[in-house]
Amino acid sequence: MDTLLLYLIAGICLILSLLKDRQKTRIALKKAFKAFEGILPQFLVVLILVAIALSVLDTGTISLIFGKNSGVWGVLAASLVGAITLIPGFVAFPAAAVLMKKGASFINILIFVGAWSTTKIPMLLFESSALGPRFALSRLAIDIVGIILISLAIKAMLPAEEVARLYRQAEKFD
Repeated sequence: MDTLLLYLIAGICLILSLLKDRQKTRIALKKAFKAFEGILPQFLVVLILVAIALSVLDTGTISLIFGKNSGVWGVLAASLVGAITLIPGFVAFPAAAVLMKKGASFINILIFVGAWSTTKIPMLLFESSALGPRFALSRLAIDIVGIILISLAIKAMLPAEEVARLYRQAEKFD
């Protein structure tokens, strides 16, 4: 329903833009399609890789690695997978929902998304060359510790009913 509402809003905005200035709207749409053409090959490859990974990993494996009983190893695995994953947000969040649906714990999903959005291990090469390896490794360590602490704080403050609601939403995701 939310997606439908967003499409409706985008459509209305497009119509309003066309009514205001057809030429600028055409130029904007051409630029958008060019950008989409540039992103499409990467998007398809990432989507295929994520689909293959999620289809190969069964519920038991995901529960073992990222589940409630995975302990420190689950936290480290979620941090590492999130940190090395170079996927766009429109793939990362659905992947997190699928991981939840297949048995990953809420805290490990928080850590995965946090590491995905901030850590970016591939950026270490750039940071090391530009700012020095000591800076890059310090930033990485601070990021990972911070993500774990923030995720634990979120879990502690979030009511159990809200976590259950999020799991129910993930169950609906296909």
